[in-house]
Amino acid sequence: MALEEKREKRPPVTPMMIEEEAALRNGSRGLPPGPWAETAGPRPRTTERHIAVHKRLVLVFAVSILALLAVTMIAVLLSVRFEECGAAADGPPRAGGNGSFSGAARQSPGAGQTPVQPEEEEAQGGEATVAAEVEEEEEWQRRREPPLWARPRLPRHLRPLHYNLMLSVFMENFTFSGEVNVQLEVRNASRYIVLHAHRVHIEAVRVAEDKLAGGVHVARTFLYPQTQVFVVVLNRSLEVQRSYNLKIIYNALIENELLGFFRSSYVLHGERR
Repeated sequence: MALEEKREKRPPVTPMMIEEEAALRNGSRGLPPGPWAETAGPRPRTTERHIAVHKRLVLVFAVSILALLAVTMIAVLLSVRFEECGAAADGPPRAGGNGSFSGAARQSPGAGQTPVQPEEEEAQGGEATVAAEVEEEEEWQRRREPPLWARPRLPRHLRPLHYNLMLSVFMENFTFSGEVNVQLEVRNASRYIVLHAHRVHIEAVRVAEDKLAGGVHVARTFLYPQTQVFVVVLNRSLEVQRSYNLKIIYNALIENELLGFFRSSYVLHGERR
């Protein structure tokens, strides 16, 4: 009797209650059907959407990094190019601009030549010098490399075998004159001779082959202060595995500082010597 009374007290099961129970089992909220019930129902899982968004963010970040690297490389290349153009615009110096005394380094006239006045020599050689410099600049631009004299180290196409140096010192005005003969061995053909020199006045330059052979004509010479070198430009290339003699006559000041051939003093018994 007790069980029958309890069963009689339970509310009757309706079709609506059956639908709600089925909906709860399926994961919905048990809302009755209708247009608003579909929007209020359980939302789909968003894991795949999040993964897609993350992939897009990573892709955008990678593209940004690559673009930044490309812009940096372009800026570096442009800066190097501007430096090369500035060095080419600054030098090599014009012939006659490498003297430490008067600022005009001119070669001595050879045997049988008539001495030329400085003004006439500058007028005659100015156009030829400019044309030669333009041609050399175009040549190095085609090679896409800096000129030999603009590099931090001396080129290796020549190897010095022997030096013979003679100096004459003048203590009255603290100057000296020098003559150096360098025996060179050619490793690679080139018409440029580059050697270290700084704050000197070049008087004459001569290049000759072996003792039995003749000389090689020197087109022009110039000092390049940026790298402290002296450049000899020849009319033709030196032959490989041949020996040449380079002769340079120059003069300069005996500096009062720790530079090159310098002077110093001391005091003895109250007298400076």
